[in-house]
Amino acid sequence: MTHICRHCRAALSRPFLDLGFSPPSNDYLTAEDLKRPEITYPLRLHVCPSCWLVQTEDYARADEIFRADYAYFSSTSQGWLNHAARYAAMVTDRFSLGSDSFVIEVASNDGYLLRNFVTAGIPCLGIEPTDATASAAEALGIPVEREFFGAEMGRRLAADGRSADLIAGNNVFAHVPDILDFANGLAAALKPEGVVTLEFPHLLRLMEQAQFDTVYHEHFSYLSLCATARIFAAAGLRLFDVEELPTHGGSLRVYGCRSGARHPEAPAVAAVIAIEREFGLETEAPYAALQDRAEATACRLTEFLLDLRRQGQTVAGYGAAAKGNTLLNFAGVRPHLLPFVCDAAPAKQGRFLPGSHIPIRPPAALRDARPDVVLILPWNIADEVREQLSDLAAAGTRFATAVPELRVI
Repeated sequence: MTHICRHCRAALSRPFLDLGFSPPSNDYLTAEDLKRPEITYPLRLHVCPSCWLVQTEDYARADEIFRADYAYFSSTSQGWLNHAARYAAMVTDRFSLGSDSFVIEVASNDGYLLRNFVTAGIPCLGIEPTDATASAAEALGIPVEREFFGAEMGRRLAADGRSADLIAGNNVFAHVPDILDFANGLAAALKPEGVVTLEFPHLLRLMEQAQFDTVYHEHFSYLSLCATARIFAAAGLRLFDVEELPTHGGSLRVYGCRSGARHPEAPAVAAVIAIEREFGLETEAPYAALQDRAEATACRLTEFLLDLRRQGQTVAGYGAAAKGNTLLNFAGVRPHLLPFVCDAAPAKQGRFLPGSHIPIRPPAALRDARPDVVLILPWNIADEVREQLSDLAAAGTRFATAVPELRVI
């Protein structure tokens, strides 16, 4: 089958990473669901030899993944809430936002970010297609439009007099199947001197550390700054600044504006692009090794869990995260090796992980079970989790992460 680049429409050849078949990573199951067949899709990555956008093959549609009962709630992580509050204070100061400004967040989730603008008295609008998270945001006093964002919506917002001084999009740019339509929507909804900021996991960090577990169907694209600059340019946008962030194992926060806006380009843009090119992200070489590295990580995790079982030690997981589902399904881990996973999100508790069918319990279950080892699946917040479970550590529980490498503390 020939696949086409979702940005430049060039033909894509064979994938460089094949993680087998997997269900959507946030498609958590009820007990009743376990009685029915489960739909899985191929999970594979290609890199475009023309624009160098890394992307999944198209099998699952966005509306099949981001359904009304989509169970990811951003506010369950205090670290992420703190990150959002710092961002809101920074952009408010940098771009002189106030009561006469208008802020839009695309994929506003449960209001984790826009709550800060509501508190500051800055008019705002959330755009969020999933009902459960949109309702949570509305309960905080945040107006929400329940739909997927794109060029048509951007034009409609502008026609309605709701052009934005700031459009924020955290961990959404990688989640849109038609990435150019999304970028065109950003351009249409911006005021002439408006600013868009997007945060997304940096492809460079994925490749450096073999973070293959960040690959899942909800992520249609895996972005470098080089590829982002091309997508922005095609939509009449221009990158003028970039920050490297520690979130999600290494992310970028990019700043964009209309191509004719007056925002000067910061030296950081050229610096990050130079680093990406030095690493070889616009060559085929670094992509060829990722499959072997992913397989080695999966094997190490399986061997580790088998050794614990042989030794009679108990283990449980923490964090019913999408990245954990990719890892567990690729490694073939099932309840006989990982009996349960705990998560702080009430929407996930009492359900089962997709694919592996491992039950999800509230964090209190860890204190009842007192396992010998807790496997932290969202390794990017491992320090936060260990702090939350410091009483277990004091009682002798060890903590493990599998990516970027197997570590036991």
